[in-house]
Amino acid sequence: MIHFTALPITAMAICLAASATSAHEDHCTAVADSVADAGFNDSVTVTCTETHAVISSDTYPDHDMMTGIVGTNEQVPVPAEYGAPILLSPTLGTVPLTRDAALGVAVNGVPIYDYTGGGEMNQTDLAHHQAQHDTLQTQQLDVCGGHAGRGDDYHYHASPTCMIEQMENAGDDAIIGWAFDGFPIYGDNNPDGTAIADGDLGLCNGQPDEAFGYRYHTSPDAPYIVQCLMGVVTDFDQLPRVPPLTDADGRGAAPGRPPRGGVQNLVFTQNPDGSTSMDYSFEGEAYFIRYSPSDRPGCYEFISQSVTNAGEMRSGEYCR
Repeated sequence: MIHFTALPITAMAICLAASATSAHEDHCTAVADSVADAGFNDSVTVTCTETHAVISSDTYPDHDMMTGIVGTNEQVPVPAEYGAPILLSPTLGTVPLTRDAALGVAVNGVPIYDYTGGGEMNQTDLAHHQAQHDTLQTQQLDVCGGHAGRGDDYHYHASPTCMIEQMENAGDDAIIGWAFDGFPIYGDNNPDGTAIADGDLGLCNGQPDEAFGYRYHTSPDAPYIVQCLMGVVTDFDQLPRVPPLTDADGRGAAPGRPPRGGVQNLVFTQNPDGSTSMDYSFEGEAYFIRYSPSDRPGCYEFISQSVTNAGEMRSGEYCR
């Protein structure tokens, strides 16, 4: 017969608190290690609070960006300070959560969106592939699985292939990112290297995990990456967004409009002085959007001749 000794209520409370603290510390360590093991410590910081591991970066990865896009929205990547809060006590829920913004972050600090460019999905959308909003099929993504959004912020909508190639610990067992609900994101295979069988991944492209309780995956076919969150996120509506750039009067920059039928030969060039140029052609005419850092911190001098503005040359200073 096994005998149990009942602990006083205060002692039980201390034990539970110690257990919770240990779990928080373990999860914080796992998040920090995933960034360090991948080799991104120089550009990404991880700071833990009592509730979250915050992955902070400028969302501007050290790999090719924008090149190869056909369905451009005439937005360009501009560094943006971003803190991604990852829950330290993840709990599975029963209702999938979607939003028209990031659902998580890669270990290089770049936000991760779902595969669509059409905004928040409802329950019907989640169950059926939205081909007309598929950023990969409509050629809105570059060769690395990302593009710049409304905030002129770079983010991924599919597997971050170029980032994975850069990871020092690249492999099936490497965590490539974290969803905001606190669960990790892996590549196309299970962490032990075995293939994921058809039907194993749920609605949000995830499945149960022995170490973390649940995990998400990338996949060769839609939805390609996390398309919703299965965990409980009480502050879901307060998750971070990158706002559009603002001009000297504090007005937000106008959005670009996708040229009908797409553009040709889009190339994004980055120069050592921090200046960039996105050059492309449309219906036989050359267009560009260029910027360089101005004298004010966080501000940039833009000059552009875009399809959105009917080829009119425009210039101005815009700031984060």
